[in-house]
Amino acid sequence: MVQAKTWILLSHFDGFPKHSDFELKTEELPEPKDGEVLLEAVFLSVDPYMRPFSRVRMKEGDVMIGTQVAKVIQSKNPAFPLGSHVVGRCGWRTHTVSGGTDLVPIMPDWPQDVSLSLALGTIGMPGLTALLGIEEVLGLQKGETLLVNAAAGAVGSVVGQIAKIKGCKVVGSAGSDAKVAFLKELGFDGAFNYKTVGSLEEALKTASPEGYDCFFENVGGPFSSVALQQMKNFGRIAVCGSISVYNDTTPQTGPYPQLTMIFKQLKMEGFMQSRWEHKHPESLKRLMGWLKEGKLHSREHITKGFENMPAAFMGLLQGDNVGKAVVAV
Repeated sequence: MVQAKTWILLSHFDGFPKHSDFELKTEELPEPKDGEVLLEAVFLSVDPYMRPFSRVRMKEGDVMIGTQVAKVIQSKNPAFPLGSHVVGRCGWRTHTVSGGTDLVPIMPDWPQDVSLSLALGTIGMPGLTALLGIEEVLGLQKGETLLVNAAAGAVGSVVGQIAKIKGCKVVGSAGSDAKVAFLKELGFDGAFNYKTVGSLEEALKTASPEGYDCFFENVGGPFSSVALQQMKNFGRIAVCGSISVYNDTTPQTGPYPQLTMIFKQLKMEGFMQSRWEHKHPESLKRLMGWLKEGKLHSREHITKGFENMPAAFMGLLQGDNVGKAVVAV
């Protein structure tokens, strides 16, 4: 019998998450039946979406939601051979018995010199979010100017790099000078620390006086209100995240964007990458191709130890990470 450690949501978050909202538990797993596999977590993802989704997709006492790279340590399913690796929506747990329905094998030609943790980041859900948001939602064209906020995060850093690959001007906003330096390393045309600029409006105007064709929105709140004023006519906005409001106990109010959207004839669309699941395999191959060519760079913020999952999650929500936040078991 294998013992699995799990982190459960003891109580729904009220404002910013606290250590007391989580509880570490141990459970004994049954032997895998025919068609099942036993998985052992290698890398676990912590992502901003877990904060709002925990409220709508979970009840108190559930294992925290999330994705992991896991190794098959017992197999009674020929689709998942012993010793192979998968990406699975197993939640915050060290071991899982799975029937295989929600497992995706790591691509067969994964390079040996590329960490499997990237299957949770640049060559995973965040990379897909960046690529599909740019191509399917924004329809970004060569020569256009793109603004991305939370630009040093798992999604934003890939958004900026793909936009550069496509021949665009890219301006990124981030929350520390170290993050701004990272954006400049990645080749962003403009980057600024939104916490230290005197005026967000002036910073956006200085970085691109002619305005912005596209805006990849990860933050929401007051940043969004100011950014919409800097859009060109017929600008497009892809709404991927709204991390500035995730921990609010009282909903933020106004200013409201409708008049700006009418006068500038803007198009704003919310999205999740799962809408284009049929495009995932081909999209992951493209991302891996850019990585191998040196056109796409990945940075990770790795926390060691399954016992540190809550701390890694809370650190992510307060902006401690540069690049993708991952927990290594």
